[in-house]
Amino acid sequence: MIIATWNVNSVLARLPLVLRWLEEARPDVVCLQEVKCADERFPAAEFAAAGYGSAVNGQPTYNGVAILSRHEIEDVRRGMAGDEEGAHARVISAAIRGVQVINVYVPNGQAVGTDKYRFKLEWLARLRAHLDDEYFADDDVLICGDFNVAPEDRDVHDPDLWRGRILFSKKEREAIEELRGWGFTDTFRLHNPGGGHFSWWDYRQGSFRRNTGLRIDHVWVSEPLAARCKRSWIDREPRGWERPSDHTPVLAEFAKA
Repeated sequence: MIIATWNVNSVLARLPLVLRWLEEARPDVVCLQEVKCADERFPAAEFAAAGYGSAVNGQPTYNGVAILSRHEIEDVRRGMAGDEEGAHARVISAAIRGVQVINVYVPNGQAVGTDKYRFKLEWLARLRAHLDDEYFADDDVLICGDFNVAPEDRDVHDPDLWRGRILFSKKEREAIEELRGWGFTDTFRLHNPGGGHFSWWDYRQGSFRRNTGLRIDHVWVSEPLAARCKRSWIDREPRGWERPSDHTPVLAEFAKA
């Protein structure tokens, strides 16, 4: 089974690109972030015609997450326990072929020291508590999405430039390490130890062409799935298409249990 994550930066604006990529890559499951539309506007019919069922936790204009799958989507849950009315649409989870798939869009945080930065850190702490309450590390659990954090120096094109800035500050990296401490393994790092691999490039300053990016999109798994992970990779090709998202898909493949 191949599971992918992709921040599409508006599913309606990128629909032709997403459909093209689904036809070419044929992943089993795709977790989308920043779909930026309400549930009723989500293009479920177009994805169904391409062979994918869908589950959505949408929000007009901002945020929004969705799961596409060629297999049955069961036990869909939206948000986290304790979410207040009108909370950001940043989490959706489901069971697919025995795997608990959790799709997250972590807040960006805007700038270190701001209210949005504090919200990001608090949100990550809530996510860790949610995992503690709802899942078991000896089950098949996968969490993926746009984490908006580059965990290590090798995940940043210029660590000295980025150190202390949003997406790479000390407290963000500590929060993401606390999340990983639940029992997750980074599938990409299982198979790709070197630097220079990124999943996001700014639209400005020719960042993609120059490969001045960050690896902030991740597929993390519990130990049983880590033992079955055959490969994990970043598909750079869609980032070079016309009118792309600023992110590109990250994928992991798993052997049968």
